[in-house]
Amino acid sequence: MLNSANLAEEVQIAYRQTFKKLVGDLNKSPEEIFDALKNQTVDLVLTAHPTQSVRRSLLQKHGRIRDCLAQLYAKNITPDDKQELDEALQREIQAAFRTDEIKRTPPTPQDEMRAGMSYFHETIWKGVPKFLRRVDTALKNIGIEERVPYNAPLIQFSSWMGGDRDGNPRVTPEVTRDVCLLARMMASTMYFYQIEDLMFELSMWHCNDELRVRAHELHVNRRKDAAKHYLEFWKSIPPTEPYRVILGDVRDKLYHTRERARQLLSNGTSDVPEEATFNNLLDIRQESDRHTDVLDAITTHLDIGSYREWSEERRQEWLLSELSGKRPLFGSDLPKTEEIADVLDTFHVIAELPSDSFGAYIISMATSPSDVLAVELLQRECHVKRPLRVVPLFEKLADLEATPAAVARLFSVDWYKNRINAQEELVKVAKEYGVKLTMFHGRGGTVGRGGGPTHLAILSQPPDTINGSLRVTVQVSPLQHSSMGCILRLLLNRNGALLDEMAVVATEEYRSVVFQEPRATPELEYGRMNIGSRPSKRKPSGGIESLRAIPWIFAWTQTRFHLPVWLGFGAAIKHVVEKDVKNLHMLKDMYKHWPFFRVTIDLIEMVFAKGDPGIAALYDKLLVSEELWPFSLFNTFGEKLRANFGETKKLVLQTAGHKDLLEDDPYLKQRLRLRNSYITTLNVCQAYTLKRIRDPSYNVTLRYVLTSLRRLRNRAKNSSSLTRLASTRLDSKIHSS
Repeated sequence: MLNSANLAEEVQIAYRQTFKKLVGDLNKSPEEIFDALKNQTVDLVLTAHPTQSVRRSLLQKHGRIRDCLAQLYAKNITPDDKQELDEALQREIQAAFRTDEIKRTPPTPQDEMRAGMSYFHETIWKGVPKFLRRVDTALKNIGIEERVPYNAPLIQFSSWMGGDRDGNPRVTPEVTRDVCLLARMMASTMYFYQIEDLMFELSMWHCNDELRVRAHELHVNRRKDAAKHYLEFWKSIPPTEPYRVILGDVRDKLYHTRERARQLLSNGTSDVPEEATFNNLLDIRQESDRHTDVLDAITTHLDIGSYREWSEERRQEWLLSELSGKRPLFGSDLPKTEEIADVLDTFHVIAELPSDSFGAYIISMATSPSDVLAVELLQRECHVKRPLRVVPLFEKLADLEATPAAVARLFSVDWYKNRINAQEELVKVAKEYGVKLTMFHGRGGTVGRGGGPTHLAILSQPPDTINGSLRVTVQVSPLQHSSMGCILRLLLNRNGALLDEMAVVATEEYRSVVFQEPRATPELEYGRMNIGSRPSKRKPSGGIESLRAIPWIFAWTQTRFHLPVWLGFGAAIKHVVEKDVKNLHMLKDMYKHWPFFRVTIDLIEMVFAKGDPGIAALYDKLLVSEELWPFSLFNTFGEKLRANFGETKKLVLQTAGHKDLLEDDPYLKQRLRLRNSYITTLNVCQAYTLKRIRDPSYNVTLRYVLTSLRRLRNRAKNSSSLTRLASTRLDSKIHSS
């Protein structure tokens, strides 16, 4: 029911008239908009770890339900068409209802790649052309008759699937190789059939001289045996149909691309030459410590010391010395652990496959310039003919703060500046050294992982930080720092002193709970779910600092407490307001005039509207053992956190100048109310189920579950007429149970 409601609302959402707003409200000329559009690029990165836990089978059914609903809203629909669509809708809903929502076996990296490719097939493949046509239409509506050039890469895609080995032992060099070839095979197949359809459409004979000459050359030089491979247009295409001749050559190349990938997957070799194929991009991602392990093994083997124990300055000096020289660093006699061999074998796969098969080499948990130089050296040592560009991810709070200095150091190195061809603080550093910087926006599905409406996230970026290009992926690690502390530190320099002070308080509050109170992490069961191929922790023996974002955020979302989103924010506001009441007026002014701050406050307010401390209390009562309940003013640690929840909500409302949650968004408020009773039922069932999983001897009867439901239901009865209606329906279901 909840999924169906989401689909219905998606169809009803009106399109945003962005261009008209730019012209009418912001006084931008149509020519300015067109020039900016031609020079922008958004790179959407498909991550290897899904934050979307819904199965592909259900996603496809949901897509068909969405299509049926969209057609039902079409104008001038006939009664017969409506009846057929109603019947189709019923079939799809019934099929979805009877499909198991849970993955019973963990997916492999290959499975994740197939799931990612299904997004292309089901959504992106048709969605992007439709979007580009809509852009052209919107431009016409503001007076621009010229279309966006075909070679303007408004949207492009990259992938981490099969290449992201950040703490995932299942992503081996062999997996990277297989996924790369499998992705190429699947992509070439999709293009193959699209080109064949286009050959039917482009039957015209009239063309310019350049195209006619090219078509004649291809017709003369076409291989005699090429026709054997095709069901359509298998005869030699006459030169009087030049478009079909050109497309026939593209089809040949796509066929060879697919065949070469298939043969390499099956046999490890192929008789199809590489120059007869197309290529695609796949990012590689590895944790910085793994490179340090390899270089430490090398320096130890060379009897020059331990790379791991060297200072950052000595590391840089040695790396640059080796990069400037030509001697090989190691041979087959290098002692290798399984982990070191895995890293080196990955570089050998990069060297083996066509260079255009890969995009960037991404270093997670990067801390310093030596992390980048280390990867550059390893690429050279493993004979990567066309080295990948190296992208450091600075993820911890301290590393983010040190990033400008680290980037400045890299740009000041002649070797590195020549290597990259010299393409708020980072932007200043980039401008100083003449380098164009592309911001990589790591965002999650939930607010605690940087989620929320994408268009708001883009609009709220600081001025001069995007400059026409933005890379977006759905991933971010929330455990290395306070979520609110990090957000506050990364805001603009305006009101910087106040925000710095708030960030320190927020970070201390967050860490005092997360690191000093480990019982506040209800992630045990999520670590065992078959959501993705990666383990729930980067290091099996690690503590909470190595826990991944998905089980951590999902667990707090399920308890309706959303702790990682708001924890620390209330303490920060309270601190600065108690210090000087004028600071509250400053925060209110920031909310009114600063898009980033406003979006942050609005998202936190939305999370409070979704939250319910009473439900969180039920989880505490059932799942936290009594020996962990300390005696305090609040009796339990959970009660103390729930009091913090209420106080933070009050302070957020004061900052926004609101009396009630979501008072500026009544539509969202209504949507949440409609869902609350149903979600509450699921919460109660889940809490008792988790209790029985953890304590098999616990004997729960239906009476206890129904009592909890009625107690929570009675709390909701006074909230609104909509909730009362849902509560009445829920009451009848309880009685029938």
